[in-house]
Amino acid sequence: MRQESVEISCRQILREDSSVYSMQWMTLAARHAESVAPPSLLERYLVHVRRFTLSLVRPVRHVGGIDFRFLALRTPLISFYPPQSIEGAATSSLAVQISGGALVQAGGVIRGELSFITEQTSGGIRITILLSDYCPLLLGRSRPGRVRKLFYRLTQALIHRAVTVRFLARLHHELEGPGSAVRVVLIRASADENI
Repeated sequence: MRQESVEISCRQILREDSSVYSMQWMTLAARHAESVAPPSLLERYLVHVRRFTLSLVRPVRHVGGIDFRFLALRTPLISFYPPQSIEGAATSSLAVQISGGALVQAGGVIRGELSFITEQTSGGIRITILLSDYCPLLLGRSRPGRVRKLFYRLTQALIHRAVTVRFLARLHHELEGPGSAVRVVLIRASADENI
């Protein structure tokens, strides 16, 4: 049986208010729709983050939501409120809103959101991981300079993209087999917006 190949697309944008928009997506065969429901994607993603970082970053669930903690430190890198689901006719999503953390601007609390979205398309089931309105501490309050942008681009932005792309690639390999091909495509916006 021929194994399916997949294209993973990535787009990362730095907005004028120094908030970040980062989206990675791929389309799988429709037969995988039940295996990739948003709650399942979140659970798989939390396991993947710990595995990918060799347990340096540890997602911890608690009554108030989810924390991404560095080793056993009490202060989380990023904290999220409990997940919120939205069901539509062809689209389902689960979002965790940012509630704080050491990597978040104090003024950016409760703005950012990490979403896991599935959408039925003519080509199959599209899976999107979207980080929107995130205000990283590394970028400062507003209109970050070139040095801050470069530092963010080479650290947090790069790590987030690598983690998410690897997650989607791993998911594809789990569903289609380890020999299945994956190709990563960077989607460009205007030069001013790209991270």
